[in-house]
Amino acid sequence: MAIKLIANYSKRLGLPGYSSHQFSIEIETELVTTDDVAAESARIYELLQTNVDEQMKSTGFVPPTGYGMEENPPEPSANGHTNGTDRPPASTAWKCTAKQRQLIENLVAEHHLEKNVVENLANERFGKGVRQLNKVEASGLIDELLDTHGGGQRLATNGRRPAYAGVHGNGGRR
Repeated sequence: MAIKLIANYSKRLGLPGYSSHQFSIEIETELVTTDDVAAESARIYELLQTNVDEQMKSTGFVPPTGYGMEENPPEPSANGHTNGTDRPPASTAWKCTAKQRQLIENLVAEHHLEKNVVENLANERFGKGVRQLNKVEASGLIDELLDTHGGGQRLATNGRRPAYAGVHGNGGRR
């Protein structure tokens, strides 16, 4: 009577951009006797591991940082497809949330700040322009603008500074 030995070896590797890839091999063999189960298992495991590791060396497509994380994905064109021309140029797209963008614009307007002054502040603090700031960086810029230009002005109704008032009734959260 033959004995079946079934082995499976699988490996998953994390890649940049919250991506991963995985490879798995399964093998089935028959053993004539039970005398050699341990040795045959070890041989098969090494064979599977070697082959999976060899295949994993070729990662294929690795998404760039931020891949798939666009807040405003491109709208489909008339034929239902999207392409690079459907998206606004990278230099004009904001990386922070729409609410953060609105709050920054409200602060600039309310306090009559020059846009180049705010742009320079972003460059000094984060090494990039206002539109390229991510959510955390935009939050830091907003805090600095409020500390520097907010002047402790508050609305009596909700206890928030005036710049927060026009941000979709979110209670001032960014």
